[in-house]
Parts: sequence; structure tokens; C-alpha cells
Amino acid sequence: MSAHSKVITRLDKTFATLKEQGRKALIPYITCGDPFPEKTVELMWAMADAGADVIELGVPFSDPMADGPVIQRAAERALTKGISLNHVLDDVKAFRTRNATTPVVLMGYANPIECYDLRHGAGSFVRDAKAVGVDGVLVVDYPPEECEEFAARLKAADLAPIFLLAPTSTEQRMADVGRVAAGYVYYVSLKGVTGAGHLDTAAVADMVPRIRAHVSVPVGVGFGIRDAATAKAVAAVSDAVVIGSRIVQLLEVQTPETVVAAGRDFIAEIRQALDSLKGN
Repeated sequence: MSAHSKVITRLDKTFATLKEQGRKALIPYITCGDPFPEKTVELMWAMADAGADVIELGVPFSDPMADGPVIQRAAERALTKGISLNHVLDDVKAFRTRNATTPVVLMGYANPIECYDLRHGAGSFVRDAKAVGVDGVLVVDYPPEECEEFAARLKAADLAPIFLLAPTSTEQRMADVGRVAAGYVYYVSLKGVTGAGHLDTAAVADMVPRIRAHVSVPVGVGFGIRDAATAKAVAAVSDAVVIGSRIVQLLEVQTPETVVAAGRDFIAEIRQALDSLKGN
């Protein structure tokens, strides 16, 4: 075992603690800079205080092909306000001034990361993400077989490479992900883009054990989770619930004065629903 496979990261600690407590992880997603750039960090603090276990922070990108209209609009609004990967890293750094324990995962696409490295020098994204307190990176358009090198760089900096699996994923793809994934894997419970369609919890219940046969990290489930009832049904058969489009939708109609409370209250409601499973 290399010295570095022994490092226990914030993500590992979080999931280990939840497992001991018989609880499920709640992972909200927000797009950095949306709807109000000056409120992102405050919103992250409020969601963590209300019971979010991990925060996925979206890196705005002009062509987010896996995202539905809700998150596409969020990315467009953030880009219009000039939000770049630099801002995202600054916000994580600011978040860490008051919260040293809640893991933050950056979610986005290869283009902004590759542009960042071109601008700041090879390997600078991983170095700078580590320096500000990022815990994991989910790059939607980096499938496991094409990013062994990037995944190795992340792991060398104790950052988790996080991957998506879908209803269409083959056993081979699950095995590929299992070989390189750390932190958790994100099972996309619907075919199509984020925010789409109807969630079939029975299908999720069938799929999660198949994924677990190939991956040793916790399995989070997202796409299509809109309320406490769905979150609870999904949490019953997985390790974590990821909620994105529903939160972004809720936030996009708020004012700067109401946005933080709206995010906090929604997370508190979902947290309560997940915790009602405890011991079941």
C-alpha cells in the first residue's frame, strides 16, 4: 500500500461517520454564482448548517450537455455575471474560513479545467483545488477509461475523482469506474438530462446492488429527486441522495434577501426525511 492510499479524506470521514450513525448522506448541488454571486458562500454555509453532508458546487460552462434546462439556465446566468473557475476556487476558499469539515466537490466539464491549466500551467488546477480545500472533482465528460492520468493526479493530491454511472452503464463500465473512483460514485437514475422525467425507485433498488458489486465506495443517487418523499425512497436503497435541479429551480425565483433561507429550509426538510429512516 502506498503511503497515500492511507490518507483519510473529508469525504471518507463523512461517509464513515454517517455509516456508524445509520444515516444517509444528503448532497445538494448548486451552480457557483447563481442566482447571486455574492450569496454563494453564504448559501453553502447555510446548507451545511441545515444538514447537507457534502456540497456539489457546479462550475459554470457554456455547453453543459448532461444538464437539463434548469441547470443550463443557471450556468448561463452565472457566466453572464462573469463567474469562472477562479471564482469557484475563491468561493471554496471563503467557505473554508468558517467550515473545515463539510466536503466540497466541484462538478463540471473538462473545458474549464483544461483552460485553467493552459492559463496557469500544467497541473495547476489540481494544485489550486487542493490548496483551497476542494475534496473531489466530478468531470462529466471525462469517462474513466480516458482520464486515468487525471484521476491519478487527483488521488496524489488526496482529491477524489468522482464518476457518473447510468441505467445504461455496462458491467465493464462499472468495473472501470470501480478501479479509479474515490469518495463516492454518482448514479444517474434516469436516462437523459438532469431534471428530466419520472424516477423509478424500484429500478434504482435493482441497480444499486449491481453497482456495489464493482465499486468499493458509497453510491449516491441523483437526477429526478424533487421532494422529501422521493429523497427518502431513494435513500432507503442507496448511501446518498444528490439533489440538483430542484434546488436550482427553488433558488432561481428568490431575491438576494430570501435566497439563503430558502436553500436552508429546503435542506432541513430533506434532512428530516432522510433521518426518519434511521434504524429502519
